[in-house]
Amino acid sequence: MEQGRTAPDLQTIEALARAALARIPAPFAEHLADVVLVVEEFADDATLDALGIEEPIELTGLYHGRPIGEKSAFDSGGEPDRIHLYRAPILWEWIETGVTLEALVHHVVVHEVGHHFGLSDEAMHALEDAA
Repeated sequence: MEQGRTAPDLQTIEALARAALARIPAPFAEHLADVVLVVEEFADDATLDALGIEEPIELTGLYHGRPIGEKSAFDSGGEPDRIHLYRAPILWEWIETGVTLEALVHHVVVHEVGHHFGLSDEAMHALEDAA
């Protein structure tokens, strides 16, 4: 990193993530209005434990919720679906891979949106290419 420069903060990562969400094409975009975006430094210990992840730097993003295809009209009272992005792991991957920060955040966002829709990895790649 160049002297005098600071790492992008939480607000910068959030702005990049919101821009990535804004580029999600129809018909997917219409189903994202109620999904909450959360940007944090790292995943909490309970989340890491539930996923069997020992090193917090390994988790760049996570979708919390039920995929749309598994939802029912009888569902009520639950927490809103959430996409979590984790700043420090994203910055670590950014440094390690050399891709642009915008491209990396876009990739993580699209991957988590894919989980919201219950998509396969192949379908996620197609969505990312279209966004």
